[in-house]
Amino acid sequence: MENRNLKEKYVPTMKDKFNFFVMSAIGIFMFFIPITIGGKKTIPLDHVVSFVKGNFPGFSAYYALVVIIMGGLYPFFKKNWNKTLFDSIMSIFKLIGIVVAFMAIFKVGPAFLFEKDMIPFLYDKLAISVGLIVPIGATFLAFLVGYGLLEFIGVLLKPVMNPIWKTPGRSAIDAVASFVGSYSIGLLITNKVYKEGKYSAKEAAIIATGFSTVSATFMIIVAKTLGLMDRWNFYFWSTLVITFLITAITTRIYPLSKKPDEYVVDNPIKEPEIEGNLLKAAYEEGLASASEGQPLAVSVKENLVDGFLMAMSILPSILSIGLLGLILAKYTPVFKAIGYIFYPFTLLMQIPEPLLAAEACAIEIAEMFLPALLVTGASLLTKYVIGVVSVASILFFSASIPCILSTDIPVSIKDILIIWFERTVLAIIIAGAVGHLFL
Repeated sequence: MENRNLKEKYVPTMKDKFNFFVMSAIGIFMFFIPITIGGKKTIPLDHVVSFVKGNFPGFSAYYALVVIIMGGLYPFFKKNWNKTLFDSIMSIFKLIGIVVAFMAIFKVGPAFLFEKDMIPFLYDKLAISVGLIVPIGATFLAFLVGYGLLEFIGVLLKPVMNPIWKTPGRSAIDAVASFVGSYSIGLLITNKVYKEGKYSAKEAAIIATGFSTVSATFMIIVAKTLGLMDRWNFYFWSTLVITFLITAITTRIYPLSKKPDEYVVDNPIKEPEIEGNLLKAAYEEGLASASEGQPLAVSVKENLVDGFLMAMSILPSILSIGLLGLILAKYTPVFKAIGYIFYPFTLLMQIPEPLLAAEACAIEIAEMFLPALLVTGASLLTKYVIGVVSVASILFFSASIPCILSTDIPVSIKDILIIWFERTVLAIIIAGAVGHLFL
């Protein structure tokens, strides 16, 4: 996303100021201000989702089924299911997700799949929750991202982006868009800006693998699963800081450090310099962006559609890859064996259940929700560390990796696996230290 030339003269109206302050405040309130309703303290967005899920359980279950069916068939409707071998594999997994959804609704299938921590958990606690929270959360994102707050934050962060992350100031928008919107939105922005010659290959790779993490709405699901909602603000903000701290480190080590600083165009576009007071410039940029904001109804509609499409894309994969991951974790030694790679680090950081935590870290590569499912009965420190690892590792095969591979950004599977390992190890170490200090 290209920042406006801040030298342009702009006179804000009262409407612009209203949109910037009031609309952004509503977004901040919905996502970050815990309130108590019915004896439960959590953020308003979670209250809304809990209300819908609790008062309309039959609707919620069949709504999720419809979303999964539509999501499973969508690649074939769009005729891109066989674009690459990876697309073909993911499309098959989505079809399997439809089968799993019907099994969940009609209680048909082998008994071992209906143990409480298998299909019932995946469908009732995960698929339904994600199916509701992503579109509802996307609706309220209209307030958070549509009226200048993102641009305000982006300008404020311009002076720190290059020294810390070796990316232009405009990449702050991509980073925040991913965290408050989704990795898919962040990747769309990154790919567009890269193709326009505003990011080099190295910058685009850093942003795609270091900034494009799951959104706040997905983090709510992880926090709810782990029983961390009473510590939501600590979990959210510490995870945000840890995620971007890890990116500052991985930027300086192989393979990202060896990526070429080359552009896909002959004349790359440099961003304008900010002159004068930074806070004033950020404020003016926020107001100017608010002046260009769409009418609320249009913005809400677009965000709702984007959120619904995202839910369609994710839900079938959660069920199929999630179930496969749970079966492998419960009935085979696959992830236990991979987990031993991380065992020295969980042991070093004195995580209370080091082997279980290591196994949970290993399973994250399949689907970012799965680690939380493995440690629901663990100690608070273990749950916190795994909650951070799930988000800060960024890369997983059920969604973010195929999204990255579908862009023009030069990142290979080999690069992705190395970066995932680096990020997971760093997340264990840093989250472990933070957890020991503050929990």
